[in-house]
Amino acid sequence: MESDAVVDALGALAHPTRLALFRLLAAAPDDGLAAGDIAERLDVAPSTLSHHLAALERPGLIRHRRDQRRLLYSIAPPTVRALIGFLTDQCCGGRPDLCVGQ
Repeated sequence: MESDAVVDALGALAHPTRLALFRLLAAAPDDGLAAGDIAERLDVAPSTLSHHLAALERPGLIRHRRDQRRLLYSIAPPTVRALIGFLTDQCCGGRPDLCVGQ
């Protein structure tokens, strides 16, 4: 993952509502959550939620798919893995396996 993409992804997460949204989706079932369910769980107005969803979709942290009339949102594992990898690839002198359990 390139530095600019990492900055975009971290910038998207640097908001309390978006961070809570991302964490909610990370714990959600694989098929994702409907926008209405997300708004209810986070107690966020739908119009405000759509802004936050778009902010997380731009850097590819989350994705959506249509299920009939609903949009289901879920995290995008490849992007999340790439972000985590970028953040930890120099951990413990380039040996992230040594960081486990510390």
